[in-house]
Amino acid sequence: MIDASHLSKAYGPIEALRDVSFSIAAGEIVGLLGPNGAGKTTIIKILTGYLQPDAGTALVNGLDVLEHTREVQAQIGYLPETAPLYPELSVQAYLKMMADLRQIPVEQQPHLLSEAIYATGLQDHLTRPIGQLSKGFRQRVGLAQAIMHKPRLLILDEPTVGLDPTQIVETRNLIRRLADHSTVLFSTHILSEVEALCDRVIILINGQVKADARLSELEATSDAILVLEQRVPEVSEALKRLPQVRDVGVFKSHDGFPAYRVLGRTAKERPAPADDLCPAIYALAREHNWPVRELRRDVRTLETVFNELATAEVAQ
Repeated sequence: MIDASHLSKAYGPIEALRDVSFSIAAGEIVGLLGPNGAGKTTIIKILTGYLQPDAGTALVNGLDVLEHTREVQAQIGYLPETAPLYPELSVQAYLKMMADLRQIPVEQQPHLLSEAIYATGLQDHLTRPIGQLSKGFRQRVGLAQAIMHKPRLLILDEPTVGLDPTQIVETRNLIRRLADHSTVLFSTHILSEVEALCDRVIILINGQVKADARLSELEATSDAILVLEQRVPEVSEALKRLPQVRDVGVFKSHDGFPAYRVLGRTAKERPAPADDLCPAIYALAREHNWPVRELRRDVRTLETVFNELATAEVAQ
């Protein structure tokens, strides 16, 4: 559905995007994750035809965005961070105007508008001026205009910013339902949004793609945590001699016992996928009669991955 290849864009001396490439298949829900200023909105503006890249190409459903802008935009539902609303219009007048602008045939409008209104929970607010609605309901109006024509691709820029917890949950549920018939790309700087909605994430930092993988792949690790009842000499040295081990870190567990974080070899250092280190560590502990209190595989969250990438970028 989306094929972005070597996209670059600069605003004067500031490089917003640097050689960005990624593909998104039909039916996926993909989170575009990054800190403020990472280039997320620039990518979205290029994909929707509102901005021309300095280099690279962007295809949507096989069509070049620059060459077939109108055709591409007809297949997209787009909700920018600030929804394009007219506060003096009522909800129903605004949605009718958007249906006309999208050139939805008049005979199809009642059915499509009704579906969008009920999907976003706006049925009790149709006659109210948009300017009198809460932030959450204004966001719903923006979503309704984005989905009324049943787009093949739905692009949302920070869709839950400014919403209260209840509205965030409702918006998440709506996005999941929309994914039944649309590919969804949404940008955010909120890690929990990606974890709650996506199977796949593209992490963008300083205008570059730093990670593009399914969450399960990003969080996969062979690292292990070993906690002993008491300190034992040369535990770190023995662990480091295991062929699967890259390094060992020493720390204290939450209850004060000596603990070791055993790091497995990286993907570049091993020919096979990450294996669980626990069996090898357990065998070593039995051999040396270590007083093991706890042995478990380490948990790697999206927050951990993101912080590692951000820290590595700062260090460069």
